[in-house]
Amino acid sequence: MAHILAVDDDADLRALLKTALERDGHQVTVLSQGDEVQEAHCRWADCILLDVMMPGEDGFATCRRIRALADGPILFLTAKTGEEDVVSGLGLGGDDYLTKPFRLAELRARVNAHLRRQSRTPQHCLRRGELEFDLSGRTVSCQGQAIRLTKSEYEICQHLALRPGQTFTKEQLYEAVFGFDGTGDNTAITEHIKNIRAKLRAVGQAPIETVWGVGYKWKSQ
Repeated sequence: MAHILAVDDDADLRALLKTALERDGHQVTVLSQGDEVQEAHCRWADCILLDVMMPGEDGFATCRRIRALADGPILFLTAKTGEEDVVSGLGLGGDDYLTKPFRLAELRARVNAHLRRQSRTPQHCLRRGELEFDLSGRTVSCQGQAIRLTKSEYEICQHLALRPGQTFTKEQLYEAVFGFDGTGDNTAITEHIKNIRAKLRAVGQAPIETVWGVGYKWKSQ
């Protein structure tokens, strides 16, 4: 059982979300506005669902405010389909998004995939050049300097680093990291890779290569 917080201003959708996720054995709390989300909710929740278009504090603003408080994944529920909107949300620390209208079966599968990812705990370290991965703590550092990656950024980075020289399409990365078929989620991977590269460049590292027309790979050493 996981604790899930769902925030949406549509009362009917809140009821559907609560019913669908409780069917999987989760404990679900629903709120109608972003500004109702408090620190206690963030500490309690294993996963947070945030509607983007809400009156007052929208989902992006809520994510920006709570990201440092919330340990679990944050998934956006959005009617906005423009790439710039998705990019904005993921850049704020969101892990994934579902475009409305979505099937409840897809929502349940996506949430459970993120929760499974959250529970994986490898027990050793990995070194790639000057980068050191703590696979238990799920952190990465460069010569002792911690690199602040979101959970999704870390998972993508680790997946590539464990398999240097192997090329992955965006769809393969999405499925490998999030545990769900990512055919329609190329934008999420593209934005996460952009953010990872920016953070690694800040410490003088550029290990991720684009294989044009295919995907991405970690440079072979």
